[in-house]
Amino acid sequence: MDEMRRAKPGGAPEPLPRPSAPPPHAIHVGAASPQDHDPDTCERCRNWGVCAVRSPEETRALAAAGAARVVATVGYCPASDGLASMIDHTLLKPDARREEVEQLCREAAQFCFASVCVNPNWVALCAEMLRGSGVRVCTVLGFPLGAHLPDVKAYEARRAVEQGAEEVDMVINIGALKSRDYALVEQDIHGVVQAVGRNTIVKVILETALLTRDEKVMGSSLAKAAGADFVKTSTGFASGGATVEDVKLMRETVGPDIGVKASGGIRTQEDARAMVEAGATRIGASASVKIVRGEATGGKGY
Repeated sequence: MDEMRRAKPGGAPEPLPRPSAPPPHAIHVGAASPQDHDPDTCERCRNWGVCAVRSPEETRALAAAGAARVVATVGYCPASDGLASMIDHTLLKPDARREEVEQLCREAAQFCFASVCVNPNWVALCAEMLRGSGVRVCTVLGFPLGAHLPDVKAYEARRAVEQGAEEVDMVINIGALKSRDYALVEQDIHGVVQAVGRNTIVKVILETALLTRDEKVMGSSLAKAAGADFVKTSTGFASGGATVEDVKLMRETVGPDIGVKASGGIRTQEDARAMVEAGATRIGASASVKIVRGEATGGKGY
């Protein structure tokens, strides 16, 4: 498993095995037996609202448009050009409602995002909804300030994994980093890495908007030394988010061995592609659907 998570070039730990992408002319819409199909009990219909049996006209239209094969798997987005599989579909606002989290999961399954990223209280719900979809569940630790005690972060991490989290994004101890208490920073990260075990991906949020260049380099280096799988730019709750310059610096610092996640203020497909070009191997965004569709979006957000 460790080799699987680190096999991808450019430092992106591989998620658990997912269905391989079909040829460009194959289209995923979901399938079930017409004779046995019941929309009220069909898991795909209930969870994602996408099913070939539920909408046979759509399947026939796809074939008429030139599809040579319709594949019975939910989640492939042929228009995303591979970008969707790099995105953590994110909802971290404190007033998020259950129905919004459920919609997040349906969108993640439909577009085949890498994960959903939610606050810890929603992990169990997301794990249940996304079981069998190939989409991972990610949550946040010490969020958004990073000032929790190390043992508290480690406990948060263990509980999140018990609830079904497969990835955790922890906020670095920002005050300790700025105070040059590097032993505490590394201890903080290493405690979470140990708590979750080898099968859970750990991303370390530096909150780059609050750091000097030297602090960004040191934070990235400490995260790598402590065994983290990713370094990440931002929480989305500070004075600024991801920048191309910060992503380049973080990639230069950690090299190809671990991933770099750009998050905070990524609202368009152009933003996302610029981050990938700079060295990001994961994108955190709340505007994920509009990003993969290439639609314009405004406002502020994660």
